[in-house]
Amino acid sequence: MWNNELKIRTMDDMVRIVEEDGILPLFTNSIPGFSLEEHVDPSVWFTEEDGPWEWKGPVIRETGCAYAKLFENKAAFVRRDLYLHLANLRRDGYDFDARFDDGMASFRDKELFELIDLRSPALSRDLKAEGGYGKDGKKGFETLVTRLQRQCYVLISDFAYDVDRHGKRYGWGIGVYSTPEKFFGPSFRREVYGCAPEESREILLDRLGEMLPHVKREKLIRFLGK
Repeated sequence: MWNNELKIRTMDDMVRIVEEDGILPLFTNSIPGFSLEEHVDPSVWFTEEDGPWEWKGPVIRETGCAYAKLFENKAAFVRRDLYLHLANLRRDGYDFDARFDDGMASFRDKELFELIDLRSPALSRDLKAEGGYGKDGKKGFETLVTRLQRQCYVLISDFAYDVDRHGKRYGWGIGVYSTPEKFFGPSFRREVYGCAPEESREILLDRLGEMLPHVKREKLIRFLGK
């Protein structure tokens, strides 16, 4: 699948890759060729018509996948079954409260996590306003929310757009944040810690190895991270 012949021309192509392969990084990363950016047809990238940037929300809704900054602090789509294992690995057996109680998360992390958990699904700008982030307020929203995404306590569940008085959409999509527990429902909480984190790690490495047989295992380990 991940070779020079792969071309992404439609939203259905993105849906198919997420459903069949399970992991679709959005941007270039340490594994050459393993991203939507490198395989998208230039004719559909940032044109007057909807393209991959606008398809992100519909892909999340159609596949039910997770979308977040998960690998090398860059965004990726991850199919639900694989995200369960990624969350198990990254959380290392801790729900957020336990992580905080053991001194492994800061008060600022806890403050933002609890706001997202309370308000989810919530627009990023609403979270910033309610949490007091901004030019004259608290700093570091993006750093905090990126860390929570990487640890698999927070994800982006959709994108929303402003509309003008004629009902026409404009501007960049606004991220809608949620917790995996709220997005996937009660089953996620029951299933996420279903095996040892190291077992989840091996399952994910095996899947990456199937998708990228030309990439050395050591590189896949670094990409997967923890």
